Amino acid sequence: MDDTSNGIETLTADELIARMGARAREAAASLSVASAERKHAALIGAAQLLVEREAQILHANAEDLVNAERKGLPLAMVDRLRLDSGRVRGIADGLRAVAEQPDPVGRVLAEWDRPTGLHIRRVSTPLGVLGVIYESRPNVTADAGALAVKSGNAVILRGGSDSLHSSAAILSCMAEGLRQAGLPEAAIQMVPTGDRAAVTAMLRAQGLIDVIIPRGGKGLVSLVQAEARVPVFAHLEGICHVYADRDADLEKARRVVLNAKTRRTGICGAAECLLIDREFYSRHGDVLIRDLLNAGVEVRAEGELANIPGTVPATPEDFGHEFLDSIIAVKLVDGVEGAIGHIRRYSSGHTESILTENDAAAERFFRELDSAILMRNASTQFADGGEFGMGAEIGIATGKIHARGPVGAEQLTSFKYLVTGDGAVRA
Repeated sequence: MDDTSNGIETLTADELIARMGARAREAAASLSVASAERKHAALIGAAQLLVEREAQILHANAEDLVNAERKGLPLAMVDRLRLDSGRVRGIADGLRAVAEQPDPVGRVLAEWDRPTGLHIRRVSTPLGVLGVIYESRPNVTADAGALAVKSGNAVILRGGSDSLHSSAAILSCMAEGLRQAGLPEAAIQMVPTGDRAAVTAMLRAQGLIDVIIPRGGKGLVSLVQAEARVPVFAHLEGICHVYADRDADLEKARRVVLNAKTRRTGICGAAECLLIDREFYSRHGDVLIRDLLNAGVEVRAEGELANIPGTVPATPEDFGHEFLDSIIAVKLVDGVEGAIGHIRRYSSGHTESILTENDAAAERFFRELDSAILMRNASTQFADGGEFGMGAEIGIATGKIHARGPVGAEQLTSFKYLVTGDGAVRA
């Protein structure tokens, strides 16, 4: 951890964030003009250090897991917190993937000439200083840091206290990577206290932090949206739907539904509701539900589906609910129109998938729904920046302003206009 931790006991939360923000702005100014080669070197170096320090990282994570067990954290949060050799190497691979992407800064997005003699270019530029607030997800420390560096931004991280040791171990690798590449370590800082007042201070840090990105549950996101005076990239709940259309291929549907719910139940891309077309159900019966039950999923079923042995009758509150657990709500609908109507009512705008061989049905699903990610014959678990080729992501933005969907390096840039004349004056 950097020297922002020195003497924090004597600082108020506002003073701490002000000090970190000032250092971040200075680092952002330097990083915004850093060469692509230096940024690449910083990320590759950090990735190598993650692999070399795997044992230390896992030891730190074990401390967090012991504390999580003592606190009785929900299994979904523990799963997000847990690291193993594969996950550490996956984080390192994510850093390498981000490093190898084209530099998103300085791209000419458009250019044109005017009759007045002006030549105008719209060029991508960093946002400045990011504030990322997240819960028990130590991988976000690396993902957010990597994407900030790649996009020429500085970042202030405020991770959950549950992942404090893990995040600190990962941050030390990121800081060393920056140092080796000759970039300012203050480009990636982590708030060195679990005091919630620091979150409030970040939300009010106008002039220091340019955008806040919350990554966590509904409570965190609601708090950020209610109190932030700094612009926010909204990331709401992942209430993701899968709709099995009447023209779905049965074997494809079975694979996708099971994967969408069970691969990892605690991530925002996990399916929370299965909608089944009545004609599909009449033709194939309860096979999709039986697959879920056999996989140990609690199926909360509405209407006649509740008569299937092993299911639990659904309540109205089960629809539009993010379980983050081995639980799914299921319902029969009348065709793609019924599915669209249900999703419009209950979706959080994250990810929806249609299972169908009917091009017209898929096109209507894509056209009439407005979630950030819409899929056809694919698991909602693909709703991830890495799977979209972004290497990593800070989150899935469900708002409609600026960034939407997986927020990668490119989405962490804005633009400016560069205008050139030859003694041009306006009449």
